[in-house]
Amino acid sequence: MISLKNKLYSLLLLTGLVAGLTACDNDDKPDPTPQPVLAVTAIAPASGPAGTKVTITGTKFDPTPANNTVLFNTTQATVTAATATSLEVVVPANATSGVISVTVGGVTAKSTASFTVSDRVAVEVKDEIKTNTTWTKDKLYLLKGFVYVTAGTTLTIEKGTLIKGAGKDADPTASGKGGALIIEAGAKLVAIGTAEEPIVFTSANDPGKRNYGDWGGVVLIGKAPNNRPGSTAFEGGIRGTIGTGTAADDNSGTLQYVRIEFGGIALSSTANSEINGLTLYGVGSGTTIDHVQVSYSGDDSYEWFGGTVNAKNLIAFRGFDDDFDTDWGFTGKIQYAVSLRDPEYADQSASNGLESDNFNSGEPATGPNNGLPLTEPTFANVSHFITAGTPSTATIKGSGGYQSAMHLRRNTAISVLNSVFVGAPEGLRLDGTATGTWKNAQDGKLDLRGIVLSNNLTAIVGKGDITTDQATTYFKTAARKNEIKDVASLLLNSANFNLAAPNFLPQATSPLLGGATWEGKGADAFFTKELFRGAFGTTDWTKGWANWDPQNTIYK
Repeated sequence: MISLKNKLYSLLLLTGLVAGLTACDNDDKPDPTPQPVLAVTAIAPASGPAGTKVTITGTKFDPTPANNTVLFNTTQATVTAATATSLEVVVPANATSGVISVTVGGVTAKSTASFTVSDRVAVEVKDEIKTNTTWTKDKLYLLKGFVYVTAGTTLTIEKGTLIKGAGKDADPTASGKGGALIIEAGAKLVAIGTAEEPIVFTSANDPGKRNYGDWGGVVLIGKAPNNRPGSTAFEGGIRGTIGTGTAADDNSGTLQYVRIEFGGIALSSTANSEINGLTLYGVGSGTTIDHVQVSYSGDDSYEWFGGTVNAKNLIAFRGFDDDFDTDWGFTGKIQYAVSLRDPEYADQSASNGLESDNFNSGEPATGPNNGLPLTEPTFANVSHFITAGTPSTATIKGSGGYQSAMHLRRNTAISVLNSVFVGAPEGLRLDGTATGTWKNAQDGKLDLRGIVLSNNLTAIVGKGDITTDQATTYFKTAARKNEIKDVASLLLNSANFNLAAPNFLPQATSPLLGGATWEGKGADAFFTKELFRGAFGTTDWTKGWANWDPQNTIYK
């Protein structure tokens, strides 16, 4: 009897152990095939007017269209087709911009990105444009990856047209290239806006979510001379090489009243792998450029690689690296250029207002497309503003700090006339060899006249073979009419440094309204012989077309 009881007890104990082990085994092993949950992962396109067909990609949709409820912000849309992972819907009338939500069986999922209800039909642009094409203001053009306008082709953009650049993740070649418009040698871009209806290139991201380098930018390539071997590759992964152009009057088209916002994408961490806001390779003097604003560029706002193109009325706003960079034998002329910087953002390469060189090391400079022509542009009526407070060499939110208002190096022969530079740690850095940069300054090829430096930690610095004493003596030569002045004495406008609504017109009694000199290279007929120094006298040429808050602008 006792033996039977022991056997029954043992059997019960064994059964309990098996059950316990089974329970532990169930707790320890996750479900190898988790069930999908309702989710919205993508919407395409991301903008368009009422009536636009939109594809919503996600998981656990109902294959019966009527069983899916889709809202554009708060307005219900019609679902025209459905699978478990895709819905096709039509943007409803009276829809407003916002997130898209999908409800199935009482469960709701929302898109992470917003859909913008616009007045324009969205058109995706990728790969190449090989025939003459016109973009019209009733449409919104989305650049995906590098878009090349090929030789012999003209792209015309109507006034008021909106173009957005997509980020790296939208590159159709899966090469990680942000949207960029590249006008190849022999092609033309005719983009003529007006003060009332400028042409706008901007980020594809929503207001408040735009950032430096969201997309690539605009690149013009021409056939004018440069000083590098013809086999030299373009920066930033652009196809082709610089070539051996000799057509000084080459025509790459027209840019007038054009804004370029949030370009300057970095393609890698490698040096010189970026595209600038506006990049010009060998662009000739037959090209027309005036009234252009580059804002929030992730690299330089403007960079000229060789070429002879002239320009007037340029704005560099809150850029990350240099504002105006000249290389590879650029010899054009620029008048009326203003830069307003955010003191909290600068680049690890040490950001400058004007940076000018030829190549590394800039010498020897001999032979066509192998050192000559020297970089020898002339800038007149430039204003460069960082801060009216204490200049800093280390920025708060950028990757590096500011360096110089003007960094002139590597055998450059640049000339700067009737200009004002305020708030950089260094005013002028004159940098190079005794037979290069310094000789150019002594010979008058490099010429600095009518310049005002203000609010610097160090006004003048010599580098390389050039001593600080030499650079200072050169700058302060009386005949040059250069000055180093206290910022308060300039009598700038009280809103001069206002990043949200700047006013660059000096006060009525400002010394900047006089004192200009047009001797030497300033005698060229291209230049209007203004009395004032800096980019502004009594007329604000930014009014009506510039945008000082592109971060929050709703583009439709």
